[in-house]
Amino acid sequence: MDASLASLVTAPTLIAVCLLFALPTAGCGDTPPPPPPPEGNTGLAARYPGDAGIENDPAVVFHDGFEDCRTTADLPRKWDVIYNGEHLRITEEPANVNGGRRALEITIPKQENSLSVDVGRTLANTRDVLFLRFYTKFQKGYDVPRTSSHNGGSMSAGYYPGGAATPGKRADGRNKFLASFETEIVSPGGPPAPGPLNIYIYHPQQRSDYGDHFYPSGTVLPNTSLPHAFGPHFVPRPDFVPKLDRWYCFEYMLKANTPGQRDGRVACWVDGKLIADFPNLRFRDIDTLKIDRFGVGLFIAKNTARENKKWYDDVVAATSYIGPRVDAESK
Repeated sequence: MDASLASLVTAPTLIAVCLLFALPTAGCGDTPPPPPPPEGNTGLAARYPGDAGIENDPAVVFHDGFEDCRTTADLPRKWDVIYNGEHLRITEEPANVNGGRRALEITIPKQENSLSVDVGRTLANTRDVLFLRFYTKFQKGYDVPRTSSHNGGSMSAGYYPGGAATPGKRADGRNKFLASFETEIVSPGGPPAPGPLNIYIYHPQQRSDYGDHFYPSGTVLPNTSLPHAFGPHFVPRPDFVPKLDRWYCFEYMLKANTPGQRDGRVACWVDGKLIADFPNLRFRDIDTLKIDRFGVGLFIAKNTARENKKWYDDVVAATSYIGPRVDAESK
């Protein structure tokens, strides 16, 4: 860092400047790395084979394996937000169920018009930290045009005032933030469907009005030539494209920052393995902005290639690491 700049700021401010712009921290002071995230079967699910009784754990905020849903008419027992429910179905076909006898199926028909099909849960007790685990599978042959698509789990604060989504409205540290764990077909290199996993995010320093994409490798979309701002302890990892017609356990953590500090964090796991960890994040400038909603779903702006389906099962939200579902016979 230039000495003239260093002379103008205090040590704490200088550290913040270095982390903000991903500059070397020599001359900025030492910043300890964040604690490593847990992995594997070390989470809450390991205590509850088959997820049986996991909803009774004090750290668990929500659980739905869809076993109590004979039809979609039963979904409101646990989900208070349902978008375009006519495109939802409770399936009992064994190949399309991860655990138990039932799972949630989403179908997007081949069409020009955009369509979002989602289930969500509003939190009465808002959170600073939340983990969301869900099992999901893309249909064999799943394919979408290189267009806007969202297809995973989502956690947010203030993103749905009055129940309405606010795409295109920038986060400013006081109004909202959002982080979704999903794949992105419009990714560098023209990857195959469904595209590589990433965090789709609204945050106060977002590059686009419509949010950014954080990839495990450290690439940030848009403007991929610009360096990331994940700080000196960021560890790049290989980008990951999920296979079609295969169940995966996806989990991610959203930790809102302490206002005035860059200690926010998002970490992501696939089948219990850490695949991405983004530290040094700023989501908010006021402590009243907390996680107030989560959900899973599928959105495709122009689904002109074919009918596409996606399945979800064994959804858990908690205040600590959950980990993959442990089968009772393997416990």
